[in-house]
This record gives sequence, structure tokens and C-alpha cells, in this order.
Amino acid sequence: MKVELKKATVNDARCIWEMQVEAFSGLYTKYNDTETNPAAESLERMIERLEQPFTYYYIIEADSKSVGAIRIIDKGKGSAKRISPVFVLPEHRHKGIAGKAVLEAEKIHGGNCWELDTILQEEALCRFYEELGYKRTGKTEIINEKLTLVFYRKMRADERS
Repeated sequence: MKVELKKATVNDARCIWEMQVEAFSGLYTKYNDTETNPAAESLERMIERLEQPFTYYYIIEADSKSVGAIRIIDKGKGSAKRISPVFVLPEHRHKGIAGKAVLEAEKIHGGNCWELDTILQEEALCRFYEELGYKRTGKTEIINEKLTLVFYRKMRADERS
């Protein structure tokens, strides 16, 4: 399966937002997290992010079909790059698409250090990032009684201590 990242613009906001709501609605229902879950984000907030000079959204295409998106926060040389969020629509999951998208985004943006966070209680998500080389930083953040975020970092091999 061919996976490509297509640079998004503000004109893609509604499409990305609709996919994001669909992709994260299951976790939203499970954890009732209105603070950090992307399904709770408004279209207006999506547009604001697309207009940020340090934000890069890409639509994830698998075999030329839009199946998700990834947002990269890249504030330039010397700063860590951040993935927040990456998602694939439910019917396209478990096909290796998200992993290919993350690796492609890392190639596009380069850099020595990448960061992200995910849900500690979702073992499959934690395993997914760990298989891509991300390591837990030791930092966690309790969002509510059901949900804790766990933070990850990935360093280039020659930058690891």
C-alpha cells in the first residue's frame, strides 16, 4: 500500500476536522476527555492551528485516498519537533498506514528530537510509538480519573545519551 503525505492548507480544514472527529470519537466516549481529545476540538480551532506559522498539517493518503492526517509542530532549528495529533480513520487502521505517515513526517521535517504524548491506558498506542523508536520520558499528566497522558521522545541515534 502506497502511503503519502499531502501538505494541507486552511482550505482543507473541514475535511481534516471531520476525519479527526470520526477518528477520535471512540476515545472521546471512552474517556470523556473534553480537555485534550481532538474529537472535542472545534472547526475554528482547527483553522487557527492551520494558520500557525509553526504548524504543518498533512493529509495521509493511502492508495490516493484520504484516510487521516498528521500535525507537526516545527518551530525551527534547534527545537524539538512535535506530533500532535496523528490519526487514521477506523476502517483503515491496522494496515501500517499511521507508522508510515509518522516516518515520512520525520523525514520531511528532519531534526534530532521528536516528541509526542498519548494515552497511558491505551497499551496498543503506547506500543505503536515504542515500535517507532519513541521512549517514555517519565513525565505523565493526569487528565481525569480515567485518563493519563504519557510523554515520549525520540532522539536521533547520535544524540542519545
